[in-house]
Amino acid sequence: MGLRKAGDFGVNGSEIMTIGAPGVARVARVAGWYLLLTLITVVIMAPTLTSMPARASTPDHAVLLTIDGAIGPATEDYFRRALEDAIEQSPAIVILRMDTPGGLDTAMRDMIKQITASPVPVATYVAPTGARAASAGTYLLYASHIAAMAPGTNLGAATPVMVGGISLPGSEKDESETAGESGGKSTMEHKIINDASAYIRGLAELHGRNVEWAELAVRESVSLEASEALAQNVVDVIANDVDDLLRQIDGREVMLQNKKHTLHTAGLPVTSMPPDWRSQVLMVITNPNVAYILMMVGIYGLILEFYNPGGLVPGVVGGICMLLALYSFQMLPINYAGVGLILLGVALVIAEAFQPSFGILGIGGVVAFVVGSIILMDVDVPGFRIYLSVIATFAAVSALVLFAIVGLALKVRTRPVLTGVEELVGKVGRVMDDFIGDQKTGYKGRVFVHSEIWGGHSGEPALKNQQVRVSAVNGLLLDVELLSESKSQPELVSDI
Repeated sequence: MGLRKAGDFGVNGSEIMTIGAPGVARVARVAGWYLLLTLITVVIMAPTLTSMPARASTPDHAVLLTIDGAIGPATEDYFRRALEDAIEQSPAIVILRMDTPGGLDTAMRDMIKQITASPVPVATYVAPTGARAASAGTYLLYASHIAAMAPGTNLGAATPVMVGGISLPGSEKDESETAGESGGKSTMEHKIINDASAYIRGLAELHGRNVEWAELAVRESVSLEASEALAQNVVDVIANDVDDLLRQIDGREVMLQNKKHTLHTAGLPVTSMPPDWRSQVLMVITNPNVAYILMMVGIYGLILEFYNPGGLVPGVVGGICMLLALYSFQMLPINYAGVGLILLGVALVIAEAFQPSFGILGIGGVVAFVVGSIILMDVDVPGFRIYLSVIATFAAVSALVLFAIVGLALKVRTRPVLTGVEELVGKVGRVMDDFIGDQKTGYKGRVFVHSEIWGGHSGEPALKNQQVRVSAVNGLLLDVELLSESKSQPELVSDI
């Protein structure tokens, strides 16, 4: 059948229905052939797809992962996923190039579990020159099958720090008594240090490294530069670059899943697996300062949406930022008392707008906001602190909002009434028809005032078109009085 224009078909659509069935049948046949070809393609490609991992299973290359910055949930997520992808390729070795000031204990321990359970040897390489493996980085270095450093790097200072929390009642006395007997450290601090010391000693014994120095790094926060670390059997190799590292460790034996494994790494090509976009986004939003900013933008965006429903943009932006902040906070060691104080502070500033207290509620809100922001991330781990400049910026914004609200409240108190029935008092209107009544009960009629028709009441007779002034409002009745200039010439009064 030839193609026809839409205008050639009948109005009732009968011809369309007539040619519709064959058209649907043709579409069904084409779809069937497409599915059949897809199935054939999958069957033909299946051996190729299943053989791809087999071709990559030969350990003929090394995989390079990179950690640069504080170790946290985002770092652990990147390392876990990258190590799993690397293991699927069965490389000869996985190299973790690292430069870190430390990080969170939970993320570090998860990474160590993945290293010790890996079927592929992992070499941690502190590089480039000037890098460090402080605190959590030292533990990772000790846990790796090969520990290497570049010249001009250092490691150590592995003493754990307290993550903020709330002390139990009565613990202050026990801690003060213990502190007097143990060099100023509380019972809780001793427990944490002893646990960390035993942990790093176990890692050192696992690969035959210096146990005594590892314990000193935890208990006394000592550090070593690369050459001293090699001399004291803290690390295995000092390498100038990755190729030099692969050359030096070739032929070494390591304990891999409780079995001896000989490395064959000289001259291997290196495949780099840097953090992907997901890891980079996660690293950004799990930064405490970014998470804090997201929370504040979310709070103020939702407040603006509630003030002006239907604005959409503040509500959408605020909702997205708040959800991102909540996701970040559930991964970070936050103090929930700080979150509560921040929310209380914002609530008090908002209350100042609805119930002006000349600054009492607002000032209290700013104080609660600042204190909550300071203790929100009550942790001394480098890279996991909220900068005071960020806190000061949002505190200043809240204070400006507060002062603006108080200033507007003071201005409103001195301004005349602009809306409502009370606004009619003092307005001038026009009598629409003669008032009827007597001297005893008063005179009543209709009054046109403020572009509205009201019932009027006056103590003296009023004629049509005379001007009157509203003196009071009694329900739906206005008390009016005649203007003296309109008593003698009512015919000259025009509409108001």
